[in-house]
Amino acid sequence: MNPTKRWVSVKSGVAALAVSVVAAACFLTSCGRSGANTKSDPEGPAPRAAVVEVRRRPVANTLSIAGEFLPYQEVELHAKVSGYIRQINVDIGDHVKKGQILAVLEVPELVAQVSEAVAGVKHSQEEIARARNEVTRAEADHAALHAAATRLRQASETRPGLIAEQELDDATAKDRSSQAQVDAAKSALAAAQQQLSVSQANQQHYSAMSDYSRITAPFDGVVTWRYADTGSLIQAGTSNMTSMPVVKLSEVDVLRLRIPVPESLAASVHDGEVADIRVQATGEHFAGKVKRFTDALDRSTRTMQVEIDVPNPNYKLTPGMYADVSLKVQNIPDALTVPVQALSRSGDKTTVLMVNEHNRVEEREIRVGVEGANRVQVLAGVDEGNKVIVGSLSSFQAGERVEPHMSALADESYNTNEGAQ
Repeated sequence: MNPTKRWVSVKSGVAALAVSVVAAACFLTSCGRSGANTKSDPEGPAPRAAVVEVRRRPVANTLSIAGEFLPYQEVELHAKVSGYIRQINVDIGDHVKKGQILAVLEVPELVAQVSEAVAGVKHSQEEIARARNEVTRAEADHAALHAAATRLRQASETRPGLIAEQELDDATAKDRSSQAQVDAAKSALAAAQQQLSVSQANQQHYSAMSDYSRITAPFDGVVTWRYADTGSLIQAGTSNMTSMPVVKLSEVDVLRLRIPVPESLAASVHDGEVADIRVQATGEHFAGKVKRFTDALDRSTRTMQVEIDVPNPNYKLTPGMYADVSLKVQNIPDALTVPVQALSRSGDKTTVLMVNEHNRVEEREIRVGVEGANRVQVLAGVDEGNKVIVGSLSSFQAGERVEPHMSALADESYNTNEGAQ
């Protein structure tokens, strides 16, 4: 072989060997660096977790239920005396004022009784006048007889034997008799005065009964039904419980919105509680306040009846309409709260996933109170300012390191749905 060719071949082998050594070194260096990186960060990148802070906010339990509008007052007007309808002045739908005459009854026998009572009063007054005259006459007779008896007695005492004893006895007897007649006349006068009181009471009775022949409105309202027409015979409502009424009157310028509150929330309802009212029939939406409640449960439905007074000046609402009512109960203005998205429930146990200062996940059991639509009151388990994870709770485990970021969605949902209420 040519020495020159042999030298070129040896040189080429050495170069190839050098390239192989360099490649191996680069590979080992790369592997070493990779191993060093893995050793310094064995967990890899931390997952992102949406969190919100535990805050103090108003929270309320809202009851959504349907209620029915009822008249503020409603009454069926009966006649207190029997008679025929001589005149009826109203019909259904008419608005009337308090004291307005709605119907007039014709009761001929009652007119006669009133006239008789008036005559009885006049007769009693005349009897009193006669009795007073009788008292005056009796007092005059007694005065004369008493004076005569007194003079005879004085003369007999001055000159004994001058006046016969029989004459003195007769004068004394007449004096005493006249005194008795005065007393009798005064008693007759008192009896006549008492009879006048009886006659006047009798007159007042029949006059009142005569007034009942005019049926008047007891309050401002609207006639919702008319039961009788002109000429109808109406029985007295006091003597027959099945008697027919004349009209039905309802007060509708203010309505009662009655709602049934379940037993579990009945104790939380108080006067003045704010209610949000929507009337689907008219499209109206307004606020109201609890005015009164029964403070007792209906045993058949286990509910308590609650009423809200609703002004109805334009008569847009009518009794019998239904309304959707959202009533705030168990309202706490400054409660420690978390979003409902942060809760995990298992039986009677409620937990949240809290992110500590080292960005590690901790599972905390909490005790909850009032539950609103978007926030829940926390009674124990976390403190104000703690960060809790919201949403996808099953993706995280206790002890795991996470990268927390504030969730605008939970705060926005709270501010929109609860904070504005």
